Amino acid sequence: MAKKQSGGKILNFVVWFTGVIVSLAVSFGMIEKVLRLPSWLGGTTAIGSGIVVVVGWIALVTTLISAVMAILRS
Repeated sequence: MAKKQSGGKILNFVVWFTGVIVSLAVSFGMIEKVLRLPSWLGGTTAIGSGIVVVVGWIALVTTLISAVMAILRS
C-alpha cells in the first residue's frame, strides 16, 4: 500500500478553499445581477431576474454554512 503524503492535506485544503471562493464569487455575481439567465430561459423578465437572485442567496447561505461546518469539524 502506498503511504499518504503530507502534501495531500495541503492539496485538499487548496481545492476546498478554491471551491469556497468560486462558490462565493458566483453567489455574489447572481445576487448583484452580474450573472443572469439567458433570455431564452426568461432571464430578461422580472421573474427570471428574481429567480437568479433567490438562487444566489441560497448558494451563498449554503456555502457559508458548509464552510463553517467544515472548519468546526477539523
